[in-house]
Amino acid sequence: MIGSKSFSALLALTSFIQAFAENTLGVREGLHFSLESRATNIDGSLPIYKNPNASIEDRVNDLLPRMTIDEKVSQIIQGDINGWMNMNDPLDDTLTYNATGLVQMMAQKGGSIWAGYLTPYTKLVYAITVGQKYLMENTTLGIPALIQSEGLHGFTDKGTIFPSPIGLASSFNTQLVSQVANITASEAEGLGINHIFAPVLDLSRELRWGRVEENFGEDPFLTGEIGNAYVTGLQSGRRRNASETAIARVSATCKHFAAFGSPQGGLNIAQVTGGERELRTMFLRPFNRACVNSLAIMTAYSAYDGVPAIANSHLLTDILRNEWGYKYWVTTDAGSVDLLINQHGLCSTRECAAKISIENGLQGEMGGGTYTYETLPAQVQAGTVDVKYVDTTVAAMLRTKFSLGLFENPYPYADYLSAIRTPASRVVLAQAETESIVLLENHGNILPLSKSIGSIALIGPQVNRVSINFAQGCELWSNDQSGFAEAVEAAKSSDVAIVMVGTWSLDQTLLWTPGTNATTGEHVDLSNLGLVGAQLALVQAVKAAGKPTIVVFVSGKPVAEPWIQENADAVIQQFYPGELGGVAIAEIIFGAVNPSGKLSVSFPRSVGTTPVFYNYLKGSRPIDAGIVSPNGSLKFGHQYVLDTPVPLWSFGHGLSYTTFSYSNLQLSPSTISKTQNFTVTVTVKNTGPVAGKEVVQVYMADDVASVVTPNQQLVGFEKVNIPAGKSATVSIPISSTQLQVWSSQSAWAVEPGTFTIKVGTSDQPFASTN
Repeated sequence: MIGSKSFSALLALTSFIQAFAENTLGVREGLHFSLESRATNIDGSLPIYKNPNASIEDRVNDLLPRMTIDEKVSQIIQGDINGWMNMNDPLDDTLTYNATGLVQMMAQKGGSIWAGYLTPYTKLVYAITVGQKYLMENTTLGIPALIQSEGLHGFTDKGTIFPSPIGLASSFNTQLVSQVANITASEAEGLGINHIFAPVLDLSRELRWGRVEENFGEDPFLTGEIGNAYVTGLQSGRRRNASETAIARVSATCKHFAAFGSPQGGLNIAQVTGGERELRTMFLRPFNRACVNSLAIMTAYSAYDGVPAIANSHLLTDILRNEWGYKYWVTTDAGSVDLLINQHGLCSTRECAAKISIENGLQGEMGGGTYTYETLPAQVQAGTVDVKYVDTTVAAMLRTKFSLGLFENPYPYADYLSAIRTPASRVVLAQAETESIVLLENHGNILPLSKSIGSIALIGPQVNRVSINFAQGCELWSNDQSGFAEAVEAAKSSDVAIVMVGTWSLDQTLLWTPGTNATTGEHVDLSNLGLVGAQLALVQAVKAAGKPTIVVFVSGKPVAEPWIQENADAVIQQFYPGELGGVAIAEIIFGAVNPSGKLSVSFPRSVGTTPVFYNYLKGSRPIDAGIVSPNGSLKFGHQYVLDTPVPLWSFGHGLSYTTFSYSNLQLSPSTISKTQNFTVTVTVKNTGPVAGKEVVQVYMADDVASVVTPNQQLVGFEKVNIPAGKSATVSIPISSTQLQVWSSQSAWAVEPGTFTIKVGTSDQPFASTN
């Protein structure tokens, strides 16, 4: 006979078992594991998820039913290493942790952990090791975490810093970008960081937006190719002691999915307006090229056509998951889910925001908000959220972790220092620095300067960042001209003046600190693309001194200054450089390196002439220009009345210290089927006095189509190094998919007809055929 206390205990146990079973994919019977010990099998066999030789899918399917709803939700909310370590002081190297904070963090937000802190490596490695050992050895299922940091242009945790993404894209060198990403991964991997928030595949079509510097430029094809090179370089390889089924050593994170970089008014996270055709033709193409094999994707803050990206089932489920077959981890950006409440107005409660995000996006929640996903266990229990959405999202997270081999070895390596800032990395860095620099103007071939030149004046607020021998002239952020006299005197007493001006950004932390200033970066948007403060006046004053004047733009985006194009003796664009930026600009100016960069983004004459991207739809840019002459007289036109929509320098532009000629352009075959690829072949000759690297660019126009198509679009490119006086035959394969249009029937189609193919830059054809 059972006593009342025993009976009550039995009822409680029965209720627990039933509740537990309902939290494990709805499994009610036939469980092959013990409810009390879910990390083992009843028959004593090794659980499939612990078997490194089992397939990734089998491991995911074995592990998921073993998880409680709380464990599942913990997997899809981002945690922070600061939860058990004090990471606030970048100089502190104390190796102690908060045990209570560790347990709580891993119970509630243990799937992915932010670790992008500037802190001594010994402390970072200690913190990561403590976290992963707790997860592997002190939790029931032993699921390791994704450990996360940034890597847009090098490893943020004091790794090698390369040029900014918009500069890397200006190299037009996919092999080089892949090497950059590979170094970033190697430096992160040894420290135990396995998840990098990069690359950014937004398009730089709205230049007022503060984050232009993070993109690979305005063109979807170039962005896709550079992005694919980055993802491939970052993920290639396998962690030490990982399973044979592991397919990557560090996860890339393609962001921001999708159409984030063209906000209305250029204002950060503002709405993006467009239709399905523009979405497909422009914004999604880079992601489709670069990210189907990326192990993670981050969604966008903004709304597209009135639907927030994180709540867009058409974008995140229909296209990404179902059409493209993407099966890996997707996460929101920081605080995104809360925007459904406080910005987009789709919800009034955290429960609603969490429900909409997970059901429409099958995505996790990053930190930075109120952690709305903490409401999911209760919502699943109440039946307001179907557990299948949680399960699908968790399965994607597990798939990424198994693909990284983390269940076998999630720990830092003892020899982590051997991969950081190596001599080999410095060689790649030096090449990335110089190939990212673009020579925009070179009147009278003033460049390169003779190495025997008598004296040089280094002038401008940007020089202070690379050299101590200078006359500053003005501050970046001030109209004060009191330093002009010194700068002018320096120019007059020198053979040539180099003036470095531009925009400036700040460390991510400082960007959000009250009282600081910047002109580019996240939530730093511009209404004017000209030089800020006294910078233009400084250039004009130096030029008036009567000496040859070379202007170097050091910036994160195009600078719209027609006066400089028209009056400077030479103009160089150096998008925000990496560690060797000062050396690189000197090598370019003195000809130790022949410039080979090409613009990844067009330069407008003013903010009023934007957008200025080259691949506008046919008929969208009529030109009947007016002008304000230097003496102030007015000549009126119509497009525009007193200006022109023609850019100062267009996409693909970039000069060299040598010259190239193009001949013998051929297509093979010249007539194709709808699914047939073809090859563009051209002979390029170096007709100048020095060796040089040339970017052979191939553009296509669909002569007659069922919908309006771009006037031209890049479909292929290759960078070649040609000695002086020599020729190279360059063959560039073109996929027939590059000829597709999103038809009026809302489907991709290669339509029969004639396509014009040209080689050159976007605004200067060297040869064409069809």
